[in-house]
Amino acid sequence: MTHLNAISDFPLTTTDKLRYGDTDRQGHVNNAVFATFLETGRVEFLMDDRMLDEGTAFVIARLELDYLAEVTWPGDVHIGTAVLDTGRSSFKLFQKVFQNGAAVAQAVTVIVLTNEITRKSHPLPEKARQRLADLTRPAS
Repeated sequence: MTHLNAISDFPLTTTDKLRYGDTDRQGHVNNAVFATFLETGRVEFLMDDRMLDEGTAFVIARLELDYLAEVTWPGDVHIGTAVLDTGRSSFKLFQKVFQNGAAVAQAVTVIVLTNEITRKSHPLPEKARQRLADLTRPAS
């Protein structure tokens, strides 16, 4: 994922504003807030009408989060999101969080489409596969 080094390298980008309440006793943004940054970056496209069939929902099956540097308040962060791989009912995202142009965290997330009644995996619809293909970047 070395080619995804700058926010401009990502097909999807968004911004999240830091809040004073995000900080901890050390004066930096609490580690739990990083998961919120990642959520901001993925929800914008996951909730797109092209991604879901009626009666389906996305769930996170795995999240690997690497903290690279502290984040300080005030300010904002920029989140880059790219698709690494797509399976039958799941896909893998790579996300990076930046503050002032520097990478502060990166994550790999596996997301599964599920049937809301059976609570089991559900094949990705063709419209979602096309959207994911548009957002795919090679892993190296």
